[in-house]
Amino acid sequence: MSQNSNLFLSVGKQVKDEYGCPIGKIASFAVTPSGKFESVFIELGNGRFSKHSTEHLKIDGADITLVSNIKAQAAILSDQLPLIWRKDQALKELTDKKKISRELYSELHAGFDGLLTQLKTETQALMEDIDDQIARCIDEIKGLNYAYVNLEIEHEIGKIDNQNYEIAFAMIQANLKRINNEKTDLELTRSKLSNIVLGEPSKIKGIEMPRPPSSVPSAPDLPEPPVVVYVKEIGKTGI
Repeated sequence: MSQNSNLFLSVGKQVKDEYGCPIGKIASFAVTPSGKFESVFIELGNGRFSKHSTEHLKIDGADITLVSNIKAQAAILSDQLPLIWRKDQALKELTDKKKISRELYSELHAGFDGLLTQLKTETQALMEDIDDQIARCIDEIKGLNYAYVNLEIEHEIGKIDNQNYEIAFAMIQANLKRINNEKTDLELTRSKLSNIVLGEPSKIKGIEMPRPPSSVPSAPDLPEPPVVVYVKEIGKTGI
């Protein structure tokens, strides 16, 4: 996030996640003596406070979004891994052209290789975190579909009137859409990281990456609940 001297003007405003779900409201910021914004304090819906790096905060007009740690880390790794690969490849080409000595190449290459190993380890750990989040989304989708089925049953037998049914139906549909969007986004993020990790250094220059299938099982396609219209028949009592 770019530094903004008027960032305190966002105090009291609502913050949402990447998928439009409200998180809470901005309460304050932590600022260094030099005036750099370091952290943002957010009051959550339950009254508690959470602290986040302002680097994860995106402000677009009146919209304030808090980017998750997973997305922020994925963005950094997606930039760093190809960059280090390119540098290592350029180093080898300079050696082949005899512009630098073999001894200097060995020393610099060892540094690049060690950094690549570290970044790959961090990327693998992040993909495991993403797998856990995808599994959570799948469980939530299943739970919401069970909620939808039970809502339809109770409405059908007259336990829930039309007004409350429509309110609950809209809530379930909105959450299904949000969680499906989150799951798709997580799968795309994981796929991108996997492609980068498995990419061959010799192909980095042209950004040619293999596209292996994700090892994460996808949830079955679950259509959005249909809109049900109930028509009262003449001479009969409606629900």
